[in-house]
Amino acid sequence: MHVSAPALPLVVRGLKKRYKDVVAVDGLDLEIQPGECFGLLGPNGAGKTTTIEICEGLTTPDEGVVEVLGMRWESDAAAIRERLGIQLQDTQLSEKITVLETVRLFRSFFRQGTTPAEVIGLVQLEDKQHARVGALSGGQKQRLALACALIGNPDLLFLDEPTTGLDPQARRQVWDLVEAFKRRGKTIVLTTHYMDEAERLCERVAIVDHGKVIARGTPRELVASIGVEHVLEFAAGPGVDVDPIRRLAGVRDVRAFDGLIALQVTELHRTVPALLQELTRQGAPLTELRTHSATLEDVFVTLTGRHLRDA
Repeated sequence: MHVSAPALPLVVRGLKKRYKDVVAVDGLDLEIQPGECFGLLGPNGAGKTTTIEICEGLTTPDEGVVEVLGMRWESDAAAIRERLGIQLQDTQLSEKITVLETVRLFRSFFRQGTTPAEVIGLVQLEDKQHARVGALSGGQKQRLALACALIGNPDLLFLDEPTTGLDPQARRQVWDLVEAFKRRGKTIVLTTHYMDEAERLCERVAIVDHGKVIARGTPRELVASIGVEHVLEFAAGPGVDVDPIRRLAGVRDVRAFDGLIALQVTELHRTVPALLQELTRQGAPLTELRTHSATLEDVFVTLTGRHLRDA
């Protein structure tokens, strides 16, 4: 007997969305595998949120096909909603009711799901369950929004910029919750412009710019694709001649930003002494020097010539 394979959590083909003065999504394709955390990465305005809102059924595309858990919004909206969890970029919850009342309200939207007590425990808000939402900190509100997204025990969870504006401790708490959900074999689609967040949480990522996917793969594959191991950033006196620096041993690329000069390098142990020698030769006093291993941020810079924070 032939048994058909289960439907993929999310398939997007040829997605397009135009607004009056901009093309927000421009022929975007995605295919999300079961049990993975898939990251949509890019700067603000890249089209990430519009793409997610179309996949969530909140926005209608101008062109393209979206299949969610083997179903389509045009014909299966009610069935899809029963199996989705959604945390919007800016979840607006009533500030007059308590944490417990909020979770109970969201639980009432689903035929099946988790108990309010269980999901409140999962997001570590037991001691705040009788507090009004308006009295919560930013991180606590984000965890409450995540609780509301998890209350229906979804098969597919959408998280749109879940840690924007949070302090480092609150960000790590949200990361821990996402990883706990992933360990249960569930699927997550995450949008973020924090590269460290994507590297920590995502099995695969797609980098989006101007409504198009410009690269996709595992974080390690994408970093390896640019052919450099390290980035060396330095500042020196005015009038540094970068042409000789481009020719130094191990240097693959040179870019200037924010008063710094960034070198993408393959052999850090050769480039650093060569750079110091060249700056001495030019009489340019070194005022700042730092290095880091190549990251997804460096992939974006290589592909677009811009930093995410500037884009």
